[in-house]
This record gives sequence, C-alpha cells and structure tokens, in this order.
Amino acid sequence: MAVSNEKITVNITVNAPVETVWQHFTEPIHIMQWNAASPDWHCPAATIDLKVGGQFSFRMEAKDGSFGFDLSGVYTKVEDFATIEYTMADNRKVSVQFTEQDGLTTLTETFEAETVNSIELQQMGWQAILNNFKAQVEGASNH
Repeated sequence: MAVSNEKITVNITVNAPVETVWQHFTEPIHIMQWNAASPDWHCPAATIDLKVGGQFSFRMEAKDGSFGFDLSGVYTKVEDFATIEYTMADNRKVSVQFTEQDGLTTLTETFEAETVNSIELQQMGWQAILNNFKAQVEGASNH
C-alpha cells in the first residue's frame, strides 16, 4: 500500500479527564471494546508495548468472519497524557494529541493517507472509530 503525501486529521472531544481517555486509548482491554469503524466489525485482539521502539498490533475483523487484518506498527514518541506517535507497518506516520480543558479531553489524530481508498473514506473510517471511542469512554465512566 502506497503512502500519499496527504495528511488527514480527525478529532473528538470526550467528556472525561485526560487520564481516563489515555487509559482507554492505550490499554488492550479497552481498545478491543471501541476499535471498529462500524457495528459489523470488531477488534478481538490487541497487544501494546507503549514505549519508544515498542510495537502494537490490533486484530480487526468482520464479525461474520468474512474478512480481517492486523493493524500494527512501532511507537516513535510517547509522552504520557499528551502525545503518541507511531509508524504503521505500511510506513504511514500517525500522531495522536491529547488536550484536556475543563474536564474535557480532545483527542486529535493526524495520519498520512494511503492511496487505495479515497481521502473521504479514510477520514470517515478513522472518525467512526473515534466516535466509538468517545461512546465507550463516556459510557464506561457513567457506570
């Protein structure tokens, strides 16, 4: 898969402190709850070694078993409660920023586009995953 010169940014504001948002974004037990772009997909496995040079792998699968893939990469920068940067297996770079203000945390992801799917489709998919993330974090903190 080729890397485009274009960068895409998606973001979400979560009604939770940055420590809670960070925990849900970086712990496999939570990642498996939210890491899907649509209800017919899921993330049955996730592994993370959250440090510079550490690797991650998320298994993404259609719930009917018709298709699946591993999303993996290596962390290049980790600043607790602030920044995560990584390079995916296809050499695309991703930056995730965490910003807290007045008890709300904004999570902003900027990623290099690939050339197979349209920019709009990529943006919609990544935004849908963030929307799931927001719903999962806010739902968990209300219990």
